[in-house]
Amino acid sequence: MAETLTNWAGNITYTPKELHRPHSLDALRALVAQSAKVRVLGSGHSFNQIAEPGGDGVLLSLTALGQEIDVDTAARTVRVGGGVRYAELARVVQRHGLALHNMASLPHISVAGSVATGTHGSGVGNGPLSAVVREVELVTADGETVTITRGEDRFDGAVTSLGALGVVTALTLDLEPDFEVEQYVFTELPLEGLDFESVAGSAYSVSLFTDWRGPGFGQVWLKRRTDQLPVDFPWAAPATEAMHPVPGMPAVNCTEQFGVPGPWHERLPHFRAEFTPSSGEELQSEYLVPRPYAVDALRSLDAIRDVIAPVLQICEVRTIAADTQWLSPAQGRDSVAFHFTWVADTELVLPVVRRVEAVLNPFGPRPHWGKVFAVPAEVVRGRYPRLEDFRALAVSLDPSAKFTNAFVREVLGD
Repeated sequence: MAETLTNWAGNITYTPKELHRPHSLDALRALVAQSAKVRVLGSGHSFNQIAEPGGDGVLLSLTALGQEIDVDTAARTVRVGGGVRYAELARVVQRHGLALHNMASLPHISVAGSVATGTHGSGVGNGPLSAVVREVELVTADGETVTITRGEDRFDGAVTSLGALGVVTALTLDLEPDFEVEQYVFTELPLEGLDFESVAGSAYSVSLFTDWRGPGFGQVWLKRRTDQLPVDFPWAAPATEAMHPVPGMPAVNCTEQFGVPGPWHERLPHFRAEFTPSSGEELQSEYLVPRPYAVDALRSLDAIRDVIAPVLQICEVRTIAADTQWLSPAQGRDSVAFHFTWVADTELVLPVVRRVEAVLNPFGPRPHWGKVFAVPAEVVRGRYPRLEDFRALAVSLDPSAKFTNAFVREVLGD
């Protein structure tokens, strides 16, 4: 019986002609060279068809290729294999007295898949996870290996690449000295009179949570580096018990709160690495808009909260510093991200997604590449000024469009 493979949430069932988990780089190169269509599956935490190769294509998983994590303490870099997840990477890096600049809310996602889709954490001074990539190693359509390094003209197209250039077999990331973080949670922050810039800049990483059942935020999570200024947050009251971002959910699997200091990788995510998420009973959407529009965008969402709330589990608001990656949702603009965790019902959620996109449209939202969205492809293309440069890069590395699927074709306009 053929293996049935779904994404983490179970809303996507992949339909490849073949699924392969190569055990060596040589086997991977041979598979790529002899296949007509190829896509790579990371940790399966995307909620759309970005990894789907189609019925005539090959789906590759790199989980059997080896979990290479090679730290260079002198250079403050780490070379990490294409199948490694952030939880494993973080533990090794921290043992060497070093750190990544940031983490996403969930540490169980793959490094290569995260940077390829523009995934991020939070913080007004923190770029997306792709910001620390300094070198990309690819297996291209002919089975050859190509290394693209920061400083090359094509580098800014090679990191957040949607898997359209080749199979990422390794990334080299910049590191910094180890640091500790304290996490604090505050409750009931009103939207009326919100000084968003002050709130967002009040700690190294800040997340605001609302279920849109009323105006304002039920929770604010502040993550303070212990080598930076103490938290001063006069706008809301401290939580009196440990919190989960989704109201009513137990906080046992969340990272420690109440200002208890701990290693960066045990505080920057919202969830503990030793907690393995089950198949997620949820769908997710996310949109990045320029940060100066944060309050106006929040007011626009508040105006339709009666539409949003019935199908929403939680909405998280975060900030991301601008980066230079051609297809990064934060490319060229300091951004605020509106992340929606929906109920697991596509039929109910999609009409609400379209309403959200309509009210955010005046602010030029860029959807997260791995989430559920309905923004027309031609509109999305118009929000990326370097899209033509990326198309040219894809043609140069993959002239037969071996790594292009229906999702990528629509994005690129082919």
